[in-house]
Amino acid sequence: MRLDNIKPKAGAVKARKRLGRGNGSGHGTFSGRGCKGQGQRKSGNVRPGFEGGQTPLIRRMPKLKGFNNPTKVTYQAINLGALNVFDDGAEVNAVTLAEKGLITRKNLPVKILGDGKLEKKLTVKVHKVSASAKEKIKKAGGKVL
Repeated sequence: MRLDNIKPKAGAVKARKRLGRGNGSGHGTFSGRGCKGQGQRKSGNVRPGFEGGQTPLIRRMPKLKGFNNPTKVTYQAINLGALNVFDDGAEVNAVTLAEKGLITRKNLPVKILGDGKLEKKLTVKVHKVSASAKEKIKKAGGKVL
């Protein structure tokens, strides 16, 4: 084996496209550059996003600050003091809260916050409960599930 007779594997090297060698080649006349205009000229390679001098799309768009997180979870917050509308021993969940008018949407998650005083013994079944609210519910004799 010698360096002068080493060849690449068959099919590994592709021949370059020979442009402008007559119409019989399939790449004659306009040589794959289309018809007239800036792109046909030798220096017609314009940068990406160039629109022929028209204000480009990227500059027509407004500047955006920050972004919207598609996975953000928004909780409906209710303070503990508002739960006094329930009867003693009642179960508090998204459906019962919506019936009492404390939340507007049953399908969004609910979080109970610890502001206010709870005077009823309630069983709370919601998505989240703050630590201070949990403590106050247990102190009133209720349960958090």
